[in-house]
Amino acid sequence: MANTLTNLIPDIYAALDVVSRELVGFIPAVARDSTADRVAVNQTLRIPISPTNAAGGNITPAMSLPSAADQTIANATLTISKQRFFPFSWTGEEQKAVDYGTGFLTLKQYQIAQAIRAAVNEVETDIATAAYKGASRAYGTAATTPFGTAGDYSDAAHLRKILDDNGAPLSDRALVVNTAAGANIRAKQAQAYMAGSADLQRNGVLMDIAGFTFRESAQVPTVTAGAMANATTTAAALTVGQTVLPLATAGTGVVAAGDIITLANDTNKYVVSAVSFAGANPASGDSITIAAPGLRVAQASAARAITVVATSARNIGFSRNSILLATRLPALPAEGDLASDRMTISDPRSGLSLEFAVYPGFRMNAYHVSLCWGVTVIKPEHCAVLLG
Repeated sequence: MANTLTNLIPDIYAALDVVSRELVGFIPAVARDSTADRVAVNQTLRIPISPTNAAGGNITPAMSLPSAADQTIANATLTISKQRFFPFSWTGEEQKAVDYGTGFLTLKQYQIAQAIRAAVNEVETDIATAAYKGASRAYGTAATTPFGTAGDYSDAAHLRKILDDNGAPLSDRALVVNTAAGANIRAKQAQAYMAGSADLQRNGVLMDIAGFTFRESAQVPTVTAGAMANATTTAAALTVGQTVLPLATAGTGVVAAGDIITLANDTNKYVVSAVSFAGANPASGDSITIAAPGLRVAQASAARAITVVATSARNIGFSRNSILLATRLPALPAEGDLASDRMTISDPRSGLSLEFAVYPGFRMNAYHVSLCWGVTVIKPEHCAVLLG
């Protein structure tokens, strides 16, 4: 069985062009970390996060140094949480029945392409899920596809404002949208006098808008809103930058990480990053934690009504450094395993490198497409949701 996969390489790439593939937008736009190659499955990789520096001081000449300026260095964590294989198998008789000669796009090559498709879609879904749960704030109207007014790019402009206000880097920003938003852009924003080029109108190529590189993804999720209703904060004052919102005993239902809420007297839409509920309804001692950088509006002492944003699609705008994806091939024992052939090949659509291996059995072979990966949002401040 030597060189089985090597002989398949040309047909694998040809099959990738023929097999149906979903749009991939997140994988090419996020940061990658090669140091994860050294991390075992379920081990934690810590990424240092430098604190803000707001403790400026006056310069006063003196013969002694000012006191030390110690800081606490925070960290974000990433775990290679998935080691996945996508298998299929053939018996000798099955191969004989369909193999009419080499060089053709046989069913086996299509199966390999479908395995790649499944792996890439799962990675893309994990990134999209981490992104909407780890974003800072949101803009837009639930259940209303953005870019629906001709010549109006304000959805992207307001999303950019969130990142700008949070201090995100100006370069290397992406806005990953679903195909409904992509269709609106092509249908309503395609005139050359608006886009500055005929490429969007004639070729359907999404243009950079408002400082974002536009990408589409089939895995942009539509998230069902939490059932919490008529809840309020306690009567304690709220301060700018506050992330933990204490709840009063009021209302029904709960929310979860990834839900989006608003507060009375504050038009900002905040992403819930964590919750603490003792029961099925809000009660004294329960709390909601929103993502950094926290509240944008201070409020005086009074209970504030909390509204949960309705079920909506979660398009994501972010700078590359805000989301980290780590991928590697599965580790092998020093002595090897039972595979008769193994090699690495890159998926041209996503850029992911995956492992192909063939495992011989009794008059049949099993083929595995394998990958290990993990994803985390490092900087919520540099990531925002565009509702749809």
